[in-house]
Amino acid sequence: MNVILLERVPKLGQMGDVVKVKPGFARNYLLPQKKALRATKDNVTYFESQRKTLEAQNLERRKDAEAVAAKMSDFKVTLVRQASEALQLYGSVTSRDISDAADAAGVKLQRSQVELDKPIKALGAHKIKVHLHPEVTVEITALVARSQDEADFLAKGGTLIAETERAALEAAEAARRAAEQAAALFEAKPAPEAEGEAPAATEEEAAADKK
Repeated sequence: MNVILLERVPKLGQMGDVVKVKPGFARNYLLPQKKALRATKDNVTYFESQRKTLEAQNLERRKDAEAVAAKMSDFKVTLVRQASEALQLYGSVTSRDISDAADAAGVKLQRSQVELDKPIKALGAHKIKVHLHPEVTVEITALVARSQDEADFLAKGGTLIAETERAALEAAEAARRAAEQAAALFEAKPAPEAEGEAPAATEEEAAADKK
């Protein structure tokens, strides 16, 4: 199906481009979202007559989006979830969860604006792209943690470590310290006298020999 784009669509084209897309993509997304029109002769004529108006409207929306993006330069959302000792979630975090968390933090986001290729299934600080406008994208951070304290730790740049990995790191550290202590003891121990070598004479013995 050929459609004429009413705005820029990533990986597809710019406003005014006539592109060929799958019918399902057009019917389920482009047309209902008013991102495109069927590329009929009448619609192409209509678009050309409205191009300046559409471009002006698009420019205004882009300016608004850029203003919002500037305020979201370091925006973080917190999602508290239960997880295993291996940091794996008992469930997942979806784009809807992130938009809901943003709304709770005072920023209105639609689920469709959140770019998430697959649900988040592990604790940690996850970088998420948000499309405020077809030409304006901002990156936010989703802090997925077991508690608010843990989320605060992540927000400060901390990294969560799985219990199994923590145990392995602690064992390695203990082994390193033991090796250092053994090396220090070996260096501090006096070297044994060479076989057959007479011990050095004391000052008293040296004085007696002179007499």
